[in-house]
Amino acid sequence: MKRPAYVTDKVLKQFINNALEEDIQDGDHSTLSTIPKDLQQSAKLLVKQDCILAGVELAEIIFKTFDKNLKVETFVKDGDAVKIGEVAFIVTGSARSILSTERLVLNCMQRMSGIATLTHDWDSRLVGTKTKLLDTRKTTPNFRVCEKWAVAIGGGTNHRYGLYDMIMLKDNHIDYNGSITNAVKMAKDYIKKNKKKLKIEVETRNLAEVQEAINAKVDRIMLDNMDIVTMKQAVELINGSCESEASGGITRDQLKEIASTGVTYISAGALTHSADNMDLSLKAVK
Repeated sequence: MKRPAYVTDKVLKQFINNALEEDIQDGDHSTLSTIPKDLQQSAKLLVKQDCILAGVELAEIIFKTFDKNLKVETFVKDGDAVKIGEVAFIVTGSARSILSTERLVLNCMQRMSGIATLTHDWDSRLVGTKTKLLDTRKTTPNFRVCEKWAVAIGGGTNHRYGLYDMIMLKDNHIDYNGSITNAVKMAKDYIKKNKKKLKIEVETRNLAEVQEAINAKVDRIMLDNMDIVTMKQAVELINGSCESEASGGITRDQLKEIASTGVTYISAGALTHSADNMDLSLKAVK
């Protein structure tokens, strides 16, 4: 699949270099002390658990960033459903380079594949509806690029990437400011003054706040922790005047019922904070 816009070469280079520095620092001494400098070997990425595979492209970039002479032969691509025993790719070249990058590649792929697998499972519950599944900012610090990318690989839709690309006025913004009306007015004034192109989303907790957000003419209204009946009433109130988003403690079993209310989006932090790592390993090719 095509990389999302936020997965730039610059961002990946910074992430990979920081991760390698964290792990290796002044040297991978286990490898340096036991593996000859000129030894050439191969290793295969072995799938040990059925999953939606993610991080294949990233793995190749990690290998090439560390050692441009490493060669990677891929047999599956990001987003493919794989079975136990399948080989995703074979990397060939310096044995030292393969060993020094092994754990970073596995850490990324295991985590990303877990997120992609969970996202795919949840998204499949929305087939036949017009509702899209969103992630959130509940990500691991300094690993957001990989986790958001994995959601996209799994078939989900990315919400805002960070604090800079959308204005989201949550309960604390509103409570600190006094009202939705005041907060939205200030946000619109800020956008105009600073010549920004930012959408405004407002979190609402009841139907009165939904109506206030409608009157304030925002781009999206979040329906936070509402029951199904209230959510349906909120969508009817909104009546297509802006987008709507169900959020707050969303579970897999609720997805179809929530989508039946007609909401535009369902956002779930669970996609990134509650996904299990998938079992993958890098094994020497003998």
